Amino acid sequence: MTASVAVVGCGHWGKNIVRNVAELGALAAVSDTNGILAEKFGAEYAVKALSWPEVLAEPSVKGVMLASPAHLHAAMALEALAAGKHVYVEKPLALNLSDAQAVIDAANNAGLVLMVGHLLQYHPAFQKVKAIVRGGEIGKLRYITSHRMSLGKLRTEEDVLWSFSPHDISMILALAGEMPDRVKGRGGAFLQPLWDFSDLYLSFPSGAIARATASWLHPFKEHKLVVVGETGMLVFDDTKDWEAKVTLYRHQARIEDGIPHVHKADAEPIELKEGEPLKEECRHFIDCIADGSRPLTDGREAIAVLEVLMRGSNNNE
Repeated sequence: MTASVAVVGCGHWGKNIVRNVAELGALAAVSDTNGILAEKFGAEYAVKALSWPEVLAEPSVKGVMLASPAHLHAAMALEALAAGKHVYVEKPLALNLSDAQAVIDAANNAGLVLMVGHLLQYHPAFQKVKAIVRGGEIGKLRYITSHRMSLGKLRTEEDVLWSFSPHDISMILALAGEMPDRVKGRGGAFLQPLWDFSDLYLSFPSGAIARATASWLHPFKEHKLVVVGETGMLVFDDTKDWEAKVTLYRHQARIEDGIPHVHKADAEPIELKEGEPLKEECRHFIDCIADGSRPLTDGREAIAVLEVLMRGSNNNE
């Protein structure tokens, strides 16, 4: 891999992107509004520390990875695309559909890669879950539930729905393979005029339903996805060790002669190939720049997630 990517934003999450891109041999520069922080990372990884205008003007930078505050995502992505740079932007792509569509149109018109950071799409455990579901091993989907909760880093610029739930919405939409025909969001604002707890309900044309619960006022960390089908059930628990992250239960519940019956089966741990999701996500962006392929989490996927977020926030369905 060639050194062709600048990481913009070296803070809480951006520093992890910097590390992974450097380990992949593709880091050309770092940038941050805090110049001292940028110089620190530049020295640590022996790359240029540039201002944002310098990133846009730097010919050695072919792509930018934006880990900036959410309200800046769309504007910075448009500036980067106008400068001829491929763009990766942390979720969400934008804070409204019109800005998101403008970024997508700009990337398409320029023939440049646009990728959004829906991290769990690159998690080996979720990729295994998706393969099992799409392979029909648990039958037709009945429902999906997700819990993303912790006593976490409270935001002041976005609520917990927008901060935590994009990952779960992305996974749910990938498993359902369709957009929901109904979305309902509810939340609780306990510390400030932002939801600290949220519940998002989705129903799909196929008959499947889903629920995504998020909180940063929870006594312990819980990152769990449960997928229930007609002939089996899957659990992806990201707090567990690799050998226990994904479990298949071939439980079945059905009506026999007018009477409900449950047929239980032993839990089956699913073997996984270990890997750091963020590294795989960074690798994917770099590969897409190299070969011009469409990212897994492209603009279309990003705008689908954004639409669900907005429908859940408006709470009017």
